[in-house]
Amino acid sequence: MNKRVNTLVLLVLLLTGLSYGCIGSTNGTQTATEKPKVLTISTTTSLYDTGILENVVAPIFKEKYNIELRFIPKGTGGAILDAKSGASDAILVHALPKEQAFMEEGYGVNRKVFAYNFFVIVGPKDDPAGIRGLSVSEALKKIVEYGRAHPDKIVWVSRDDGSGTNTKEIALWKNAGFDFNELKNESWFGTTGAGMGNTLLYTSERKAYTLSDIGTYLKYQKEGKINLDVLVDKGEELINVYAIIIINPKKIPDKDFEGAMLLAEWLTSEEGQKAIAEYGKDEFGRPLFYPAVPVLKSEQGDVFRWILKYGFMKDGDKYTECPEKFRYQPKYDFFEFPASVVEG
Repeated sequence: MNKRVNTLVLLVLLLTGLSYGCIGSTNGTQTATEKPKVLTISTTTSLYDTGILENVVAPIFKEKYNIELRFIPKGTGGAILDAKSGASDAILVHALPKEQAFMEEGYGVNRKVFAYNFFVIVGPKDDPAGIRGLSVSEALKKIVEYGRAHPDKIVWVSRDDGSGTNTKEIALWKNAGFDFNELKNESWFGTTGAGMGNTLLYTSERKAYTLSDIGTYLKYQKEGKINLDVLVDKGEELINVYAIIIINPKKIPDKDFEGAMLLAEWLTSEEGQKAIAEYGKDEFGRPLFYPAVPVLKSEQGDVFRWILKYGFMKDGDKYTECPEKFRYQPKYDFFEFPASVVEG
């Protein structure tokens, strides 16, 4: 009898020890038996539609930190509205004026630039407007000329959704001498109010032109979903800079500030930057996005200056990814450079 009792006691102690070993760790590392936390991220569709977030970022982040990433894909404007309503812990966006306004209103802190690629103007292979190889402004002027000569067909398709791509498009039309709000009332100018993927599908169907980020275009073209050519891809104004902004816990206190900061740290870490650099190489023969941190560390080259000019904020006599007044309990450093680098 005593022998049986002793055996049972030993068994209970062994199971207790194993259980403790599974759920506890002296070094603070998360383990697979713990229920993962969930971090909600509002993101631009041009990141989401490429698959990099769900196929690369989320799996690695969950394995490393036992935190699941839940994405709400919308245009930058929609992502910002969601964040303001308290739906997300951080946002991944690419529209500097909207980002700065979001932070000025007190909603965002600790902005970090983590990636870039380029916008492109895509259109039919036969290129009826004759824009192939032109500068951005010359190409847009040709499209307007062709559109007004063919008022019975859709020649240009705009997302017109307040997204980062739409924000860039409006600026490009302005640089070419046109008012976006006036153009979109003309019969040849179509709008979707949708994300990048759906806009590309509609543009291809109508054999029209549109502005796209290169990542979504490459994915959809490779998968045979669209039949469009890259016709204009030159010019510093086409650079497309992505940043993560953490929701300010003083403005919306129930958000996971620590988890969001951890994501920002990982995205800009050596591991995160390598993951960004590798995504797309095997399938497309080139990355869909480029890591921004190595370029910023190099402090040289055209792309370095373009990232500062189109992706950094002016803060006194310097350009920075996050002005000092928008920093809250930061656990990482911020890149900042003299204004003379950009302004000469």
